[in-house]
Amino acid sequence: MVFLRKVRTASGATAVQIAERRNRRDVVLEHLGSAHTEAELAGLMEAGREKINAGQGVLDLGAATSTSPATITSKQSRLLLETLQSAWAALGFTAIGDEAFFQLVAARLIEPTSMSDSARVLAEVGIDPVHRSTMKRCLARIATNDYRGQIATRCFEHAATSGDISLVLYDVTTLYFEAENEDALRKVGYSKERRVDPQIVVGLLVDRGGFPLEIGCFEGNHAETRTIVPIIRQFQARNDLADMVVVADAGMLSAANLRELDEADLKFIVGSRQTKAPGDLANHFHWNGDAFTDGQLIDTITPRRGNTKPSTTKRRKEPVWDAEEHPGYWRAIWSYRTKRATRDNHTLTAQENRARAVIDGDASVKSTRFVKTTASGRSLDTASLERARSLVGLKGYVTNIPAATMPAAEVVSSYHDLWHVEQSFRMSKTDLQARPMFHRTRDAIEAHLTIVFTALAIARHLQAATGFSIRRIIRTLRPLQDVTITIAGQKITASPELTDDARHVLQRVTH
Repeated sequence: MVFLRKVRTASGATAVQIAERRNRRDVVLEHLGSAHTEAELAGLMEAGREKINAGQGVLDLGAATSTSPATITSKQSRLLLETLQSAWAALGFTAIGDEAFFQLVAARLIEPTSMSDSARVLAEVGIDPVHRSTMKRCLARIATNDYRGQIATRCFEHAATSGDISLVLYDVTTLYFEAENEDALRKVGYSKERRVDPQIVVGLLVDRGGFPLEIGCFEGNHAETRTIVPIIRQFQARNDLADMVVVADAGMLSAANLRELDEADLKFIVGSRQTKAPGDLANHFHWNGDAFTDGQLIDTITPRRGNTKPSTTKRRKEPVWDAEEHPGYWRAIWSYRTKRATRDNHTLTAQENRARAVIDGDASVKSTRFVKTTASGRSLDTASLERARSLVGLKGYVTNIPAATMPAAEVVSSYHDLWHVEQSFRMSKTDLQARPMFHRTRDAIEAHLTIVFTALAIARHLQAATGFSIRRIIRTLRPLQDVTITIAGQKITASPELTDDARHVLQRVTH
């Protein structure tokens, strides 16, 4: 009886042989080759089955050795490529009509690396990569042909038909460069990571599900508060929009920003700084002290400038914000959570202990909170500590949306959708590795961000369709390769066996 035999080799590969059982022993008739991956093994096994089914008389399996050993002539992660191409077409990106651009985006999704190394990544999944010079020329075309504008338009059209663009989320991040010198774009500025390298500031606008809508790049020393209005105006102009709600964190809370958004007839929801709580909640503190219940919402007003306390303590009821009645104020909502209070108290206790250690000389001074320094020495700032204790568990929100249009609970819920834009930034920095960045000129850096922006749109689309992260999708489909093997002058193609995850992805993407 002739059968296929798999043998583990010393190198860790799996050898596939055609063998025959003779006199209680396995006699090898032909060695087909050694496989190092599941795809190669599947191909060799399929080749062996083809030879056996073809008959010994035709393929001369009686010989102990073969003068024409099996060779793998091509491999392709077809299922992965079809998935990426399907998403590319579904988002309308085929309108770009640039194969080099598609390849750069695909490489960014499959295995983020430098442009020079992208050819290796593409070849490994079965794409014939364009020449490196073509890739470099593509970076120039991205700027001159406004690929970003075309991609952003397609992203808006997709979000408008499949999601909700009446509310958009905005946030900023910084991308640093391992460079010694600054230039017109890459400058040293405020860094959340406390780095002193040249950097750029990147602003990202997404819909409430995290799908990207607009991206912008600013100088590294550009104030974060001055990025939101240009991005919003760019988004409005591109898509001819007038009515929408913009949600941003407390970092965007500046009087100029809120005024400009309001003057543009845009609604906004931004986080409020806790230092404004005593003024905003003066009425509550006057009548109720610092007592709150879990989930309590206080809908009141906040000064547009400064922390001037509103004169509202004469009446127990909080004032209902109205643009005409309160021209010098915005609507403010404060939310109390017991879980947040527990966390805040824990943090304050740690800070108090640190302050006492500094006062006692047991720890060095590093801008320690609650330490008051006077001519007589250091002491605990009990007034600041008590004020901080009275505000634990509180989170504030500022908006220009009337209560009749959006209840307080919905304002809070909308603000909490900001985690989607934060997740998109994390995806850009981790899965898509927006940095390290190997470009130096502004046009090349902008082109790189356009590639990352496009890849993020593909990743978000596939994640929404499958429920899997882009990293999991790539890890699931990349190893599943179609293999073409030439043996005895014949070409045999073997398809991979699908895993459960692969079936799930393909079913969700194709339907």
